[in-house]
Amino acid sequence: MIEKLVSNKRIIFFDGDGTLWYPKKTKWTIKPHLIYTHLNMKPGDYLKHLVLTPQILKTIKSLKKRRILLIVLSTHPHKRLEADMHLNNKIKHFGLDEIFDHIYSARPFPWGKGKVMESVLRKLRMPKSQTLLVGDSYIYDYLSARKVGIDCILLKTPYLQIPKGRKVPHMVKKWKELI
Repeated sequence: MIEKLVSNKRIIFFDGDGTLWYPKKTKWTIKPHLIYTHLNMKPGDYLKHLVLTPQILKTIKSLKKRRILLIVLSTHPHKRLEADMHLNNKIKHFGLDEIFDHIYSARPFPWGKGKVMESVLRKLRMPKSQTLLVGDSYIYDYLSARKVGIDCILLKTPYLQIPKGRKVPHMVKKWKELI
């Protein structure tokens, strides 16, 4: 079911923190943004504490070979220019700048990513039906995408919280499920 969903997409947005990379100290068990708020690090210090999520590199390279447009879209608490700087530093740190076609930051509001995706799709003249967001947050990824009519796949992590009575139709435990 996941493979079929991915197969008709021409654009895939990937969240950054917790989806593409995470703080290695946490062993991928707590919300990744806590590395910035609880460890009191200076800008740039966090890079040495981050690692790519298992199998993500193989997955995004496989998607790239299929000529899917790959975009990083990550929520960030700083203003746009500073947020973009931090995000670009992470992308370059991991050598992902040759794989991803575009990089965008979104404001830290539940609707932030949805607004950015709509703007990007208008510029690229691409329909929402051929677009997918892959993330790790029910509120910032799933709800944001669904609110604007874009499909979303959530990564099952120990810290993923889905409100009681709510369902997410598309979830994966391992990246290979996307390919």
